[in-house]
Amino acid sequence: MQNSATPTHCPYCALQCGMNLTQAPDSTVEVSERADFPVNRGALCGKGRTAPAVLSSNVRLTSPLVRSGGTLVPATWEEALDRVAGELRRTRAEHGPDAVGVFGGGGLTNEKAYTLGKFARVVLGTSQIDYNGRFCMSSAAAAGTKAFGLDRGLPFPLEDIPKTGCVILVGSNLAETMPPALRFFTELRAGGGTLIVVDPRRTKTAEQADLHLAPRPGTDLALALGLLHLVVAEGRVDEAYVRERTAGWEEARAAAMAHWPEYVERITGVSVPQLRQAVRLFCEPEAAMVLTARGPEQQSKGTDTVGAWINLCLATGRAGRPLSGYGCLTGQGNGQGGREHGQKADQLPGYRKLDDPAARRHVAGVWGVDPDSLPGPGRSAYELLDALGTDIRSLLLMGSNPVVSAPRAAHIEERIRSLDFLAVCDVVLSETAALADVVLPVTQWAEETGTTTSLEGRVLLRRRAISAPDGVRSDLEVMHELAARLGVEKGFPTDPEEVFEELRRASAGGLADYSGITYRRLAEENGVFWPCPAGPDSVPDPLQEDGAAADHPGTPRLFLDRFAHADGRARFVPVSHRPAAEEPDDEYPVLLTTGRVVAQYQSGAQTRRVDELNAAAPGPFVELHPRLAARLGAAEGDPVAVVSRRGRAVAPARITTGIRPDTVFMPFHWPGEGRANTLTNPALDPTSRMPEFKVCAVRVEAVRPVRPVS
Repeated sequence: MQNSATPTHCPYCALQCGMNLTQAPDSTVEVSERADFPVNRGALCGKGRTAPAVLSSNVRLTSPLVRSGGTLVPATWEEALDRVAGELRRTRAEHGPDAVGVFGGGGLTNEKAYTLGKFARVVLGTSQIDYNGRFCMSSAAAAGTKAFGLDRGLPFPLEDIPKTGCVILVGSNLAETMPPALRFFTELRAGGGTLIVVDPRRTKTAEQADLHLAPRPGTDLALALGLLHLVVAEGRVDEAYVRERTAGWEEARAAAMAHWPEYVERITGVSVPQLRQAVRLFCEPEAAMVLTARGPEQQSKGTDTVGAWINLCLATGRAGRPLSGYGCLTGQGNGQGGREHGQKADQLPGYRKLDDPAARRHVAGVWGVDPDSLPGPGRSAYELLDALGTDIRSLLLMGSNPVVSAPRAAHIEERIRSLDFLAVCDVVLSETAALADVVLPVTQWAEETGTTTSLEGRVLLRRRAISAPDGVRSDLEVMHELAARLGVEKGFPTDPEEVFEELRRASAGGLADYSGITYRRLAEENGVFWPCPAGPDSVPDPLQEDGAAADHPGTPRLFLDRFAHADGRARFVPVSHRPAAEEPDDEYPVLLTTGRVVAQYQSGAQTRRVDELNAAAPGPFVELHPRLAARLGAAEGDPVAVVSRRGRAVAPARITTGIRPDTVFMPFHWPGEGRANTLTNPALDPTSRMPEFKVCAVRVEAVRPVRPVS
């Protein structure tokens, strides 16, 4: 029993708020304030406060389940593992290694994500691995890599935000998605800075803004280009910065100049005076930032959209300077680290590219395998899910619930049902796990030690505070046991620190270099920012007479001296506005956008099992403007149907003037008839392969009760 408080981190979003956990005499787990962690200074949202509720054996899985006669029944671990290994072996033998797929999650620790990527490529020999983080910030990652040569969600700590002069916050409702972070923006305004929020809805975050721009969904790219046009027209370009620290300006400038203010007003619905006001607020202070989230990123042109906002920063000299820059607000708990170490279709540990021969040699050397034995890049997340039951016959899934979270979810549910075999590792019986042939109950955040990487690029240590229930094993143990059954006896340790030590070696010299980070440092320093190299790249310590290298301090702020391209310059990328993949028409005249509410998280697999959170957010709804409601004859709370080319969802109406008349909003946390992702469009960004969650064409219908005939 744990009597003293264990310092650790919240299991939910990418803030990774610090908290203390204590096990009470009755074995319940209590959360208390941990004021020493700088991101939240002890503050927690309702999800963090109630996180221990999911640790209860009453709501979580405590025994393996195996499908027998169409029903999931309890089984021993030996039976379950033998079944999984046997089916994976059979699929490989009959259809080849790429007929086995692996799907991971942005909530897995770095150790699990690293091991899952290694397991797929070394044990299974499959290229077919990706993860739900592809649905999170892949467009921002692609744009950041193009512009800066390196992608890290925030290139500066959150503590810099209150010290800058202006922040443009694009497509983020952090008052509900990351409530403890709102104080950084409150402090910004209290200190004389300004906040501009770009969102088609007047959210709780937009209510805090000095200026709220409400563009039509899918037009964020045009908006950014219109602002850049005005920067040029008003003589606000930082010519010296552009000349000394960037490349490609003339092409980007020419593209932006085709987006004059009146044209942008017609596309976006944002007035020319508001455009001019935004440029003035952004350009007049000495320092400013642009932060994006899922709004502009979850589009079929998300990479170009983020690139346009980056171009605005570069043209005004607002990147790679103190208290300035572009950043992305990562969503999932380990969305940053989860894509750095190998569970993404095209990447190896350390943010190395899978098709880079030098990267393959380095990682293969750490793994003790022939570089030529490693498969090449595979399908992206949606493409992988879409191939289930055809090219991919068996799937191992960890930490994801695509039956609720994937776009065109009814179709993906059909593809999952068509598999020859599905094995799921999860804490709870999610909607996806309920379809599995084998379900393996695994440990969760408070029951295991491991590292995560926050939206700041700060690597953190989550500590084990309590013992897992009997019958539950860790994901690392699962992969160790499966590897052994599939003929790989070594290379898959179950101790997370041992895994992290190997991850350090595998990441060494890569863009996301963790080699100078140790569990000891993470415990002593409240986290370490990557890149943090070791060995010859470490910092000489003048206090040591022998000239030994001290620990590298980590890199809280990137790009202050140079960008990560070989020449040290940032790149402008010329982009132009284009319509969404699906625009309104006579049959589907309204736009749908989706998002989150404060009391639920992602697919809701865990938060929907917490009574307090369900009381605050009991189910889905359709947010619509009074004018649209009046045309439908719908009152507050009446059921309405939202219909797209992919399906139909029904939920109660929530009528508000805080949304555009041409737009409806649905949260995506629920399954069943109110499943928002039944409607969403899987059209993919050509670079990031991000689906277009944030905009599709729909019609809205009143659902009237059928009255019996008298």
